[in-house]
Amino acid sequence: MQEEEKYMMRCLTLARAGASSVAPNPMVGAVVTHRGRLIGEGYHRQFGEPHAEVNAIASVREESLLREATLYVNLEPCSHYGKTPPCTELIIRKRIRRVVVGCPDPYPEVAGRGISILRKAGVEVITGVLEQEAIALNAFFITAQTQQRPYVILKWAQSADGFIDRIRTNPSERPAQLSTPATRRIVHKLRSEVAAILVGTQTVWLDNPSLTVRHWAGASPVRVFIDRNLRIPSTYHLLDSSVRTLVFTGQSAAGRQGVEYILLDFSQPVIPQILLHLYNRQLYSLLVEGGARLHRGFLESGLWDELQVETGSIHLGNGIKPAEIQHNPSIEHLKTVCFPASGHASKMAFYAHKHVNPNAGMDTKIV
Repeated sequence: MQEEEKYMMRCLTLARAGASSVAPNPMVGAVVTHRGRLIGEGYHRQFGEPHAEVNAIASVREESLLREATLYVNLEPCSHYGKTPPCTELIIRKRIRRVVVGCPDPYPEVAGRGISILRKAGVEVITGVLEQEAIALNAFFITAQTQQRPYVILKWAQSADGFIDRIRTNPSERPAQLSTPATRRIVHKLRSEVAAILVGTQTVWLDNPSLTVRHWAGASPVRVFIDRNLRIPSTYHLLDSSVRTLVFTGQSAAGRQGVEYILLDFSQPVIPQILLHLYNRQLYSLLVEGGARLHRGFLESGLWDELQVETGSIHLGNGIKPAEIQHNPSIEHLKTVCFPASGHASKMAFYAHKHVNPNAGMDTKIV
């Protein structure tokens, strides 16, 4: 591995440490080297606090070395005043002679301006080092900035014979249990990593889900569901005010603590409206857990980025079919992960839509 890639990889590792605390900002790590020796490093720790470059530069004990130093950062240094001053100003003021960048920042107030400012100040700027890895790390943020919508992950579980549930008409009937303890933890881990989680009216009515993080450590996402005609009783878990909840509806309704009702125009496509509302609230990632009709809407609209399908070993015989995955060049099968277990095994297949993923082409594996 070349030196530039080695230190950029360290930036990416550092950046991930801020995964649960910097949103809606991107995850950023920075490394400072002097003549091939690492002399400082840092990452963006908390939204509103100093950026990675500031923390890395501050960690350098001998400031005089900065004039002959190289700064590595996985995302283009900011060039605007936000909650903190521009990192470009600090880099220029400290007379750092060389900066290596993973990928550009698509945020409109940066978008190449940071690189341009540094170069005009005489700083040598190298770009595109581990660029795809840098883009993948901040896929939520980059998708929001370039497409003005959240990064969308679709997820469902199905039986070995291809049904997502039995046919049920009453909430007293329990849903089929298709997940294993291992895959349930994976789903709750994913919940802890996204900004919002969405389900449709029928899923709420039949399952009365909580949509919280319980089988993993982490904060619960903002809960979102569709209730066009306000069918869902106030006694349901999603209306218990324990977690911030958004209800998309066609009826006027007074909100309550932790619950906000948002009017949609149901004569127009609903999914783009929901995504725009979430984007405007800086909720840059969305997990869609069901049901089949809602998944079908996302797949047909093309407004999705990842798909995770869990297939269990249980056979239901008949029931509700999942949304159909249209196999075309825009949908890429990334990998299939198998989970052997005593009693019930399962596997999870991962797909991507449009976005480049560094894990593409991985073979089936056992974990």
